[in-house]
Order: sequence, then structure tokens, then C-alpha cells
Amino acid sequence: MKPAPFDYVAPATIDEACAVLAEAHGGAAVLAGGQTLMPLLNLRMSQPFILVDIGKIAELKGISRANGGTHVGPMTRQCDAIESKILAQDLPVLVQAIRHVGHHQTRNRGTVGGSITLGEPAAELPATAVALKATIEVRSIRGTRQIPAAEFYIGPYMNVLEEDELVTGIRFPEWSSGHITVFHELAQRPGDFALVGIVGALAVDSGRVARAGLAWFGMGPTPMRATAAEQMLLGQPLHEIDPQAVAESAIADTAPFDDQQASAEYRRTVGMRIFARTLREALRTREVA
Repeated sequence: MKPAPFDYVAPATIDEACAVLAEAHGGAAVLAGGQTLMPLLNLRMSQPFILVDIGKIAELKGISRANGGTHVGPMTRQCDAIESKILAQDLPVLVQAIRHVGHHQTRNRGTVGGSITLGEPAAELPATAVALKATIEVRSIRGTRQIPAAEFYIGPYMNVLEEDELVTGIRFPEWSSGHITVFHELAQRPGDFALVGIVGALAVDSGRVARAGLAWFGMGPTPMRATAAEQMLLGQPLHEIDPQAVAESAIADTAPFDDQQASAEYRRTVGMRIFARTLREALRTREVA
């Protein structure tokens, strides 16, 4: 099939893009990397009357340190984020997660902001934003909002963005040097969406967990923050952590579902095992280091 007819505009600034979105009154679609939108247009599952291509807006690209954290422009290509020295040093688990997004070809076009905004429940980047307690900056002609990633998603492919708002940045707070990274996903094939996935980080101070950020993907209608597990870990000496007990606590914060790929029971059973094993390996790696 071919897309339904639409007008096309490529604004040069954020203000121009926001003005177009405001004038469209919900009839516009934003084009970032296009890895999801273009197939939807071809299948006519999305039929905007105007396509807003934000690829020429320079201020939406790049990675920098700012205000005690790391700022990632939403139009930053996933392949560029993988090569970022800043992310490799400050947020290695984000780089690890991006390496599992799609395939080499899609990462050349796909953007960090596009994936985070889309909110695919089984995707790596929305869950990573939730786990690392990122803040999503959005702008419209009415002003700017800062939305915690944990409050951004309200359902599958659904978020709190208003029809005239544009994501203009993702800010990750600083995680202390040497923090423990947690990541594992199970998929049918490399590049597929995960059947089950866990991602996060643990900051350590004087041998104890000083800060914890963990989230599931593929385990509910949105990225699912493992709040109970985070609370269970806080203040614990590393050598006293029981990964199995933490995993049992973490699974309670999920809402898995049945589909053609796996049952909810399968996801719960495998998810608990993956969580315990991944946490155990992460703690062992820290001990060796």
C-alpha cells in the first residue's frame, strides 16, 4: 500500500515545529528516524494530514553533560549514541540497551528520542529511561514541561504528550562512577522485541546500595518500574543481598500478558529467573572488580 496524501514540512527550529503542531490541532505526525512511522504510513494505520520532519533541527541532536546529568537530544541517532564517549563513561547500561535495539540497519536511522517517545512496552529504551529515572523535556507554544519517565507512559504506545507538544530532550541524572549495571533480555531472535527484559543500575557507597533504579520491559502494558525490588536493595551491603528474594519481590511489580509469543505465566517464571541470575552476576562482577 501507499500512504494517504499528506503535506510535508521540515522546520529548522523547535519554535517552528511547535507552531506547526499547534496549527495542526492533532492532525500532524512527527517524523524522527521513521523506523516505526513509515511502515504505519504505508499501511495507512497512521493518516496525518501533515508530516513534520524534525531532522533538520540541529538543537535536537547531540549528547552533553549538563546540570549534574547527561542530556541526550531526541534526534540523536542510536548508532551515534553507541559510539558516544560520554555515554560509555556515564551511562554504560544505556549503551548496552541501545545495542539490543533492532538491527544495525535500523540503528543507523532510528533515534533515541523516537524510541523513548513511542513507548513500545517490550522495547529497551523506554524501560531504560524509567529505570535510570530520566526526565523527558517537552515543548509547545504554551511553554516547557519536565516529565519524569516513570509518569510518561500510560498504556501501550500511549503517553502523556499533548497533541501540540514536541519532545526536545531526555535528561538522565548522574550515576556515580563505578555503579553496577543490570541488563538482560530474552528474545526469540536478535533484533526482535523482548519477551522478557530487565534493565537498571545500582549506585554503591561504602559497600552498600545507595541508590537503585530497575525496570522491566516486555512485562506489562508499559515499562514497569521494579519499585519493591529497589526499596529492598537500598542500604543493603552487597555481600548480604539475596538475588532470589529480590527477584521474587521484583516480579510482583509486573503485569505480564498472554500473546502469540509467550504466556503470562512463562513471562513471570522466566522473568524471575532472569532477574535473579542477572543481579547475581552483576554483584559478582563488582566483587571481582
